[in-house]
Amino acid sequence: MQTNESYSLEFKEEVSKTFLKTVSAYANYSDGEIIFGVDDHGNVVGVRESPKEEALRIENMINDSLAPVPFFEIRIKEVEDKTIIIVEVKKGKDTPYYYKGKAYKRADTSTIEVDRFELRRLAMEGINMHYEDRKASSQDLNFNILEAVLKKEAGIERINLDILKTLNLYNKDGYYNTAGELLADQNDIAFSGIDVVKFGKDINKILYRKTISNVSLLTQFYNAIEIFQQYYIFEEIDGYNRIKKELIPKEAFRESLANAIVHRVWDTNSYIQIAMYEDKIEINSPGGLPEGISKDEYLYGNISVLRNPIIAGVFNRLNIIEKFGTGIARINKEYTHSISKPNFEVSENRIRIILPITKIDQLDLSKDESIIYELLKEEVELSRKDIDLKTGFNKSKTIRVLNSLIDKNIISKSGGGVTLTYKLL
Repeated sequence: MQTNESYSLEFKEEVSKTFLKTVSAYANYSDGEIIFGVDDHGNVVGVRESPKEEALRIENMINDSLAPVPFFEIRIKEVEDKTIIIVEVKKGKDTPYYYKGKAYKRADTSTIEVDRFELRRLAMEGINMHYEDRKASSQDLNFNILEAVLKKEAGIERINLDILKTLNLYNKDGYYNTAGELLADQNDIAFSGIDVVKFGKDINKILYRKTISNVSLLTQFYNAIEIFQQYYIFEEIDGYNRIKKELIPKEAFRESLANAIVHRVWDTNSYIQIAMYEDKIEINSPGGLPEGISKDEYLYGNISVLRNPIIAGVFNRLNIIEKFGTGIARINKEYTHSISKPNFEVSENRIRIILPITKIDQLDLSKDESIIYELLKEEVELSRKDIDLKTGFNKSKTIRVLNSLIDKNIISKSGGGVTLTYKLL
């Protein structure tokens, strides 16, 4: 078959009960296939027993062993003159799907049991409830901070129960939810805060550390920005004028921080971590990508699957975040004229945004690269033919220089064929 096992594909040489864990994993998280009659290296060995009987056996094993029973299809197929059986499992809505009382998930090409936090998320998903929808642990909440920001951003003089209901912080059944508790002046939710560390020359020298916790997400947000401004914004005297300088774009930090708060997983023992260095800031947000969105969609697609839609909605109303799904594009935009670019690292349990110190006019470019770079600074985007005409380069030279600038992460290309254009990142 000349393919390898993956997150959504598992091979089995023969039918045994172990595949039922993977059925649970696919039903809980994402569609996947299990192919019988293929070894771990992707070599087709064929099903040794009667394919029809084995297919029926597989069907009975799933029906008898999974609770609830997920949606699946079984196909018998001839490949390389051998017979294989393909079981396609669909992600279900009635999570969690148990095998022998345990729920499973995929971890790369392995299948593992979910922990209690993940099991709780699956259970809430199964009843169409987000973590932030749960009843708050305290119903004695105050919203002075939220009221002050609403007054400034939305012209609302006083907060009341109707406004809290409109913001979805107070449930129709008569209680504050967890989102409301997180946005209240004080809360008792463990690990719901931000841990900020400012390092010196290396990680062995800590200049400043503060953990902002058990207070409103708005307090956390604005306090973290104040700390950022203390270390990365300064004033420079130019004649009689004071000019404000930003070592790292404030808007890029602001957007990164807002994204971390809005999209993080809350029911885990981990703070949002902000590590401040002399040459960069790293923002680590607990929880990987929400189900239903790929890394490429997260980075390039302007697609937003909201893990915490209530909190996101409040931050949107307060003008802290704009249109959902545009955060990465807005961060990148702040580095348009910088040779150093932000980096985004996505893993199963964490998203890390790295914001480097901006480096303007410090480009290590050849003469030809500088010509095209300066040209693209003046234009929004250009085609290769436009660049040929403006520089006098021939086609092959232009392509060579453009590819070099792309490799250096200075420009990007979009479109294809006659619509292909280039622009600065």
